[in-house]
Amino acid sequence: MRRSRLVAFVGSLLLAAGTALTGAATAQASSLAPTGGYTALGDSYSSGVGAGSYISSSGDCKRSTKAYPYLWAAAHSPSTFHFTACSGARTGDVLSGQLGPLSSATGLVSISVGGNDAGFADVMTTCVTQSDSACISRIDTARAYVDSTLPGKLDSVYSAIRSKAPNARVVVLGYPRFYKLGTTCLGLSEAKRKAINDASDHLNTAIAKHAANHGFTFGDVRPAFTSHEICSGASWLHSVNWLNIGESYHPKAPGQSGGYLPVLNAND
Repeated sequence: MRRSRLVAFVGSLLLAAGTALTGAATAQASSLAPTGGYTALGDSYSSGVGAGSYISSSGDCKRSTKAYPYLWAAAHSPSTFHFTACSGARTGDVLSGQLGPLSSATGLVSISVGGNDAGFADVMTTCVTQSDSACISRIDTARAYVDSTLPGKLDSVYSAIRSKAPNARVVVLGYPRFYKLGTTCLGLSEAKRKAINDASDHLNTAIAKHAANHGFTFGDVRPAFTSHEICSGASWLHSVNWLNIGESYHPKAPGQSGGYLPVLNAND
């Protein structure tokens, strides 16, 4: 009787150990293998403007094979990959033209949006071409928009994503700080550079708050871009590019692969 009980006890331990190991292996496999499709939404920071190697069929959307969504899909081989992010996109453009591929089978969604709504291009143009006071005044206008109007627009986009992709993990990517401060650098004054960085932080704070309100993950790229800002000597961002003005203040290919991609990988 004692022997049979011992055999039974040992057998139960072995079974439990085997189940635990199998479960651990399954958990590891599921964490490594993506389930469902991946859809990449958003603006130029997601389409890859500034990284080069644009997909010809994407036209003015300038989707790049060096953009973080394309790199992630190439590495993970999701069941489907839809790359609808587009240069210049605002929240309304995402709602009207990018959500078509989303469904209950979508497993992962990434998005960056809000900068164009807040007037990013006009802010940078003003700061590059006009005085410190004009730059800071334009930034103040953008910050007021982020506080008053942008939240409702973000909520509309995030609600639509969740409605169309109820099972998806949604990662909302933010924007980098643009300038390294406290260093000698040709171009914009220190006052302008600091105001631009502060405005980026303000925008990121708003985006992160509303992403969290919808149960989404905020992917903060600022730590990854630290020491790779403009004026750092190892910048992952274009400054003013007079030969291709549209690429100005956008991530270069290393900013996509070394800045955005690791943040998506950490949160997918």
